[in-house]
Amino acid sequence: MREAASDGIFLCLSICKTRKSPVKRGSKVADGICLKGKSLLTDAALKALRPKEKSYKVTDRDGMYVVVSPAGTLSFRLDYRLHGRRETVVLGKYGPTGLSLARAREKCIDAKRAVGEGRSPAIEKQREKRRLLEARSFGELGEKWLVAAPMADSTRAMRRSIFERELLPVWRKRLLNEIAPDDLRAHCAAIVERGAPATAIHVRDIVKQIYGFAILHGEKIANPADEVGPASIANFVPRDRSLSPTEIRIMLKQLERIATLPTIRLGLRLYLLTMVRKSELLDATWDEIDFENAVWTIPKERMKRSKAHNVYLSSKVLDIFIAFKTCAGNSKYVLPSRYDADAPMSRATFNRVTYSVVEQARKEGLPLEPFTVHDLRRTASTLLNELGFNSDWIEKCLAHEDGRSSRGVYNKAEYEVQRRHMMQEWSNIVDAWIGGQKYIPVLIPPSMPLLQLDPAL
Repeated sequence: MREAASDGIFLCLSICKTRKSPVKRGSKVADGICLKGKSLLTDAALKALRPKEKSYKVTDRDGMYVVVSPAGTLSFRLDYRLHGRRETVVLGKYGPTGLSLARAREKCIDAKRAVGEGRSPAIEKQREKRRLLEARSFGELGEKWLVAAPMADSTRAMRRSIFERELLPVWRKRLLNEIAPDDLRAHCAAIVERGAPATAIHVRDIVKQIYGFAILHGEKIANPADEVGPASIANFVPRDRSLSPTEIRIMLKQLERIATLPTIRLGLRLYLLTMVRKSELLDATWDEIDFENAVWTIPKERMKRSKAHNVYLSSKVLDIFIAFKTCAGNSKYVLPSRYDADAPMSRATFNRVTYSVVEQARKEGLPLEPFTVHDLRRTASTLLNELGFNSDWIEKCLAHEDGRSSRGVYNKAEYEVQRRHMMQEWSNIVDAWIGGQKYIPVLIPPSMPLLQLDPAL
């Protein structure tokens, strides 16, 4: 017998004496090599093992052995020496719900390979068990990411809305290793199918960032979003869409023919007439609206550039706000949710309406390409510039502040009179287009304020 005691596997191999007769076919002795004088284990041999008063071992090949407990449990184990210490790793239990003999031998080879690379399979197994015990759900990790990750408040609010609406109901209790790329791909496809491709792209991005956050904090997990590219979910037309006067007329005409609420029809028209961003209207509250002075003041906390913004209201827009007030009841929101008066309207509402309008136009054979709510803002800006209105007035209406140029730094004018005039003219123009009429706008307000010297000085 020959003993081997060094970093690696303890081997006790007995070289059988040369047999006088050849080995019979079907013999359980492999190549004349036995382990401590016994044949290699087989499934039949394992099933024949019976418990005794004390645990005992039965050896197999490659240093692996089976321990039979007094309760009759069979567990595969491997002894090895690493960095001057002796360790034992339990590879698993034998049985229908545990390891097969073949799988145990594969795990034995893997463990020996780890030892050869200087890694302890026993410590790695303990670490994995601890990780499984401490495993956190997708919902828990997502909440931690939303709180801790650096992002703008408006971005955080949007992502929280998507996380709570699109991801928590589906994967709240799942562990991170239970969400596969195919799960994410199928979920995004379902969101695209209902007409919200932009939301599907954001869902994929949120999942990617949650997993990245988890990996950064020690989770040993693959990121399923790495295998789901944005282009496989949806493709978007470049963000330069601007509707023509003809398309505006078709859009507003078809808007009256789709099944939706009157407030939503009016809301889509208001986006075109005021050039505000989608969130600026959806989160608007009644304390921001001054009916007496025909001005809507959006506080800096809700503005993209953290500066309060005045929206001067044409007579048409004032009528729309009066209609909103009539429908809002006691809600503080200009456009409250249908199901909760203390919450604003869903972010996806106007997206669905634009899809419906385009689909209705398509059925009628009318030329109206797909558009978004933000495209209405761009449309108003483009057409007002083409009509010849002062670009500074238009930029102020858009709440664009270019702080990088000297013009943006020094031009602090509010242009209230000019903007009030331009927004009234814009409402008149749109009304004329809807009615199929021509309208020649007045580019300069008749009461244009003139700068005068103080006669007292």
